[in-house]
This record gives sequence, C-alpha cells and structure tokens, in this order.
Amino acid sequence: MSLLVVGLSHRSAPVSVLERASLAPEVRGKLLQDAVGAEPASEAAVLSTCNRTELYADVDKFHAGVAELSSLLARYSGADLEELTPYLYVHYEDRAVHHLFSVACGLDSMVVGEGQILGQIKDALAVAQDQHTAGRLMNDLFQQALRVGKRAHSETGIDRAGQSLVTFGLEQLAAGRPVAEWARGRRALVVGAGSMSSLAATVLARAGVTELVIANRTLERARRLAAGLHGDGLTARAVPAHEMPAELPHADVAVSCTGAAGLVLTAGDLSAALTARARTRGSGGSGGSGEEPMALLDLAMPRDIDAAAHRLEGVRLVDIESLAEASADAPMAADVDKVRGIVADEVAAFGAAQRAATITPTVVALRAMAADVVAAEMARLDGRLPGLDAKQRAEITQTVRRVVDKLLHAPTVRIKQLAGEPGGAGYADALRELFDLDPQTVAAVSNPEQERQ
Repeated sequence: MSLLVVGLSHRSAPVSVLERASLAPEVRGKLLQDAVGAEPASEAAVLSTCNRTELYADVDKFHAGVAELSSLLARYSGADLEELTPYLYVHYEDRAVHHLFSVACGLDSMVVGEGQILGQIKDALAVAQDQHTAGRLMNDLFQQALRVGKRAHSETGIDRAGQSLVTFGLEQLAAGRPVAEWARGRRALVVGAGSMSSLAATVLARAGVTELVIANRTLERARRLAAGLHGDGLTARAVPAHEMPAELPHADVAVSCTGAAGLVLTAGDLSAALTARARTRGSGGSGGSGEEPMALLDLAMPRDIDAAAHRLEGVRLVDIESLAEASADAPMAADVDKVRGIVADEVAAFGAAQRAATITPTVVALRAMAADVVAAEMARLDGRLPGLDAKQRAEITQTVRRVVDKLLHAPTVRIKQLAGEPGGAGYADALRELFDLDPQTVAAVSNPEQERQ
C-alpha cells in the first residue's frame, strides 16, 4: 500500500483560500481520470465538502505523487498552485489512513462529531467507482472508513460533542436561545435542494417555522423537498430560483447552500430586500419577527451570500468563516478520546490487513507452482509405470499432494502473519526469490483478484 492524500481544509487554510480551491461536482470525474492517467497513481478518489478538498491516490512514487496531486488540485479548482501550496497538507500510508478515519468519525470536522461527513465519504467512493478509478485499495479504504465512522457514532457519545453544520449555524443565529424557541412562527427561505439544503429545511420545519419556501433551479426537485416537509401549522411551497429575490423580503431567516460558482445573494440584492421588507412591515404587513434582523445562514463553499452583508444594518449573517471562529473541540472530551482510541485500533488493523493482502498473490503463485510440479511428476511416473490402474494412480497423486501441502502449510501461514506486521512487505519479495517465482506469474494472480475486489 502506498496511499497518499494531498488536501486542504478549514484547519489548514482560511475560508478565502478554501473557496478558490473548492471543486465543482462536474469536474471531479475528469480530475479522477487525469489522476489515474498520471504516471505515479493507479487509483484515486476525491473528497470535496464545504470545508475540505482532498485527493487520495495509490502511488508508486511519493515525491512525484505529491507534485502531481497538488498540480491537479490547483488546475481543477482554478486556483494558483503557488497560492495553494502553503496551505496543503500531505499524509502518506498509515498517516493517510488515520486522517481519513478521523475525518469519518467527525474528529476533523468544523463541528466535532457531526455525522454528515459519512454521506460525503460515501458519495466520494461512489464517484470513484463510477469513474472506475477505485481499485482494491480505494474500495477497502473508503468502505472501512464508513464502518469506522459508524462504529464511533454507535459506541461513543461523539454525537453529543457536536451537531451538524446546519444545527450549529442555526444555534449561532439564535444567539443563545433554543433554536425551536427562536424559529417558532418565523418565515423561512431555503435556497437549494441538495443534501445540506434538505437538512436545513427539515430542521427548520421541526423547529416550528410557519412558512417555508424552497427556491431551486430545478423546480421539480424543490417541489419534492417541499412535499416531504412536515410541521405543526407549516405551509411549505417551492418556487424557481429566479423568483427567490421576490421571496427574500418576506423571509425572517434564509439558508443558502448551492453549488453555484458565483454569489447567489449580493449585497445589492439584500439591500433591496431590506428596503422592500421595511416598506411592507411599515404598512402593516406581517413580519413575524418584530424588529429582529433578517437571519442569513450561508453553508456553501464557495460562499453563496456576499460577505459584505456583515456590514448591512438589519442583517445577521452566519457563514462558514464565522462558524469556524465559533467552533471548538473541547466538548465531551472523554468521548473524543474514545473515538481517537477507536481510530488508532482501526488504523493498525487496516494496515495489517493490507500488508497481509500483498503476500496473497505470491502464496497463490507458489501453490500453483507446486501443483504444476506434482502434475509433472505424475506424468513422468505414468511413463515409467504404465501398468498403474486408476485407483493406484489416484492414491499416489493424493499422497504426493499431501506431502507438498504439509511442507508448504507452516511457511505460508507464518509468512502471512509476518507480512501483516510493520515492515512485512519484504516477505513477499523473499518468498519470490527463495522459490524463484516468475514475477509475471504473480502479477497474473494479482490482477484477477483486484478485478474481483
């Protein structure tokens, strides 16, 4: 295993850099194809979320791999490599496994313990599988990461150590009040109909908003989301994205999380909405929240809402940058420590399993060679003792096979055990050298197994 990850996240880079380094969904497939088309990489997967962009690859050269993956991230994000380089982190082999398992458990999230990352890891694997860039290593790695994340959430209280970004963002907007109390009776606007927007709409509906409008470029998708929302006294409806500016003045809270390349709400849009809002409420229209400012939650990366909104009177904006400043890793320290222990154990087990797997093709090739030797010797015996009947020949063949199996059993079992230990990769080479195994024969065993995996 020569696993390499190159990436950047909210821990290593400011939001302004993360925005420029984000990968649009439509370019991720081409990025993966170019990654495996490059000389150092044979497999690849990309994990791109609102606060991280990471490229995973199985490489045969470390330095060349780092250079190639870094260049690909820059090229497909549109950011300059010189700008990204100071913020990129690199993890290799077991450290790369440890990083992904920590991410899957929510230990590396902006809000510790949030579980949404598991869905994003699942999506990353699905994209790599669709693009045929996930071989045995990427499949094993990401599937095990999902299992480790689920184990952490089921065996510890890490869920209590943090919330989803949606819940955390709404808590920041509520400014110390319970979200259900703060949201009750308000009008809400959700821009987008993806997974994060769907979660936001669901949380707001349960919190007691009276009206919820879903604005999305694809109206049918917005309608499906609106139809699935339930809450006491809730009215939910869908509008096309171009009608969103007309809905904004009536909203007490707006949540935006789209994949748009540019701003969805500019400072000018918000100023116009505030003017219309004041006019409506000044003439006796229902405002639903008195003199409280319009609450805006921007969960997109790159951002949907103009950062200049922070300077507008009558607006309270919470975005990824302000969430990063408000987040903390301190809560539920005991549960966090338990999860770290789970991650450490799982990394060790994964590494041992991967190292042991590298010896399997060599062992299979050795046994195949032994079977060929038995077959050749039996053919020679037939020439020397042509009078053997079928029963006698079968008995002799079985005896020879038992002798060979007993001679090979202890060495092959032991070498699998040794190969699973740190530094055990060299045992496969030793076995091939001792028995003069043809490397092409071993490769012929490896490839079908990789296809099966």
